[in-house]
Amino acid sequence: MMGDFRANGLAERFRGLWTRNLTLVDSMDAAEVYGELKRLYSQPLRCYHDMSHLTTCLYEFDQVAGLIQMPDAVELALWFHDAIYLPGAMDNELQSAKLFSKCGQIAFAPEFVEKICRLILITMHKSPPQDYDESYIVDIDLASFGAEWSIFLQDSQNVRKEQLHLPDSVYYLSHAKFLKILLDRHQIFHTDFFRSRYEESARRNIERLLATSFYSG
Repeated sequence: MMGDFRANGLAERFRGLWTRNLTLVDSMDAAEVYGELKRLYSQPLRCYHDMSHLTTCLYEFDQVAGLIQMPDAVELALWFHDAIYLPGAMDNELQSAKLFSKCGQIAFAPEFVEKICRLILITMHKSPPQDYDESYIVDIDLASFGAEWSIFLQDSQNVRKEQLHLPDSVYYLSHAKFLKILLDRHQIFHTDFFRSRYEESARRNIERLLATSFYSG
């Protein structure tokens, strides 16, 4: 059953997550960190990488939390993985990891911070995950590819809206390349849970999108 993803519910969820992992009492207040994350995800330039994407990721996380080795680390990485988003920038995930490190280095154990930074960076989708937790966060981030066609199409249109600085000829060529890389994989998803749930629908959605005039014209 979907959790409480209203503002108050999210704030309380984040407070619990943040505070139960603290190793230092004198650290950034959970409400302050949550407020900054909410501000970042609510920036007007965001059409896809916004609070809606975050809550979708949290919903998918809730379905598999019991299968994850370090669920709090994965969830914190999800909260921060798109915290910094500048359209066209190649280092958004790196800057998001740096933001978490800045907030977390005075709150959490060093190895916990390092783990979360690695999890954030793997959502660049440029290298294969190296362990179960990395596999789950990658699959969670891509889960929306397997949504109903209308939702998937709206997500695709919202991603395009974030990239209006690029002409169609450049954007659709680049995005098609990424989509074809996903299709060329033996499997899009790395975990049994997400493969069984979304593999077939994700492939259908991507193939259908690539057949539209924007990509095939």
